[in-house]
Amino acid sequence: MLTTRHGVRPLGAGDLDAFLALAGLDPVVNVFVDYRARTTNLEPRWLGGEMWGRFEGGELRAACHVGANLVPVQATAEDAEAFAERALTRGRTVSTIVGPHDAVEVFWNGVASGWGRPRDVRWNQPHLEISGPPAIAPDPLVRRTTRHDMAELYPACVAMYTEEVGLSPEAGGGAELYRARVTQLMNRGWSFARFDDDRLVFKAEVACATPYAAQIQGVWVPKDRRGEGLAAAGMAAVVDLVRREVAPVVSLYVNDWNEPARRTYDKVGFRETTRFATVMF
Repeated sequence: MLTTRHGVRPLGAGDLDAFLALAGLDPVVNVFVDYRARTTNLEPRWLGGEMWGRFEGGELRAACHVGANLVPVQATAEDAEAFAERALTRGRTVSTIVGPHDAVEVFWNGVASGWGRPRDVRWNQPHLEISGPPAIAPDPLVRRTTRHDMAELYPACVAMYTEEVGLSPEAGGGAELYRARVTQLMNRGWSFARFDDDRLVFKAEVACATPYAAQIQGVWVPKDRRGEGLAAAGMAAVVDLVRREVAPVVSLYVNDWNEPARRTYDKVGFRETTRFATVMF
């Protein structure tokens, strides 16, 4: 397939090996797109969008996931500009731009004039990793959730999402889809929680995983139980379980202004490796 302007074209199944090699240049930072490629074989019908590649001399040098989330992959400023130019020709279809700060900033500057005002922009989000045992004792009461936990788990997931994003995942008729996502993670063994007298007091999920890394999302403690150390001990348990049974490195990214969360992750043993940015519509 011929490339388009600036060497950009949609990738397909025949590009999978080249894409995985590209993502493998930074497999922890690129865990989301790596996971998406492995689970969809880069087929648009399974991606729910496209994966664009930018080529130079016939070699794949950068990529861009374009689905509900737009995510630059190993993109320099020049690559991000090229992806932004292509994006402007088709209009905005994504709900979020997220990824390494510099690439996201360049991409956003390239499309801002045509994509409208975002609902929120978070420019400095520390990307954190842990590749060894947690620095504190894991909470022994944290376990994988089951379908019998759904009455407590689902409302907690909705509360976490609403608090974090500023918009309910059930808005606009999204409840069925969101419940399906919560159930999917639970069925994969990627949903973890602690319960006190049948009440959920801590939860977290694996959002995506590859042979190299797993990314955590949805860390949450009810407001009336915060400050008790539940999040730190709970995250230590999640790190321990995930590293033993899912992937050797655990990652996440956090808003820079969320000091309690950052202190929690530091206590567990997470360390910053780069900065992410997120633009939400």
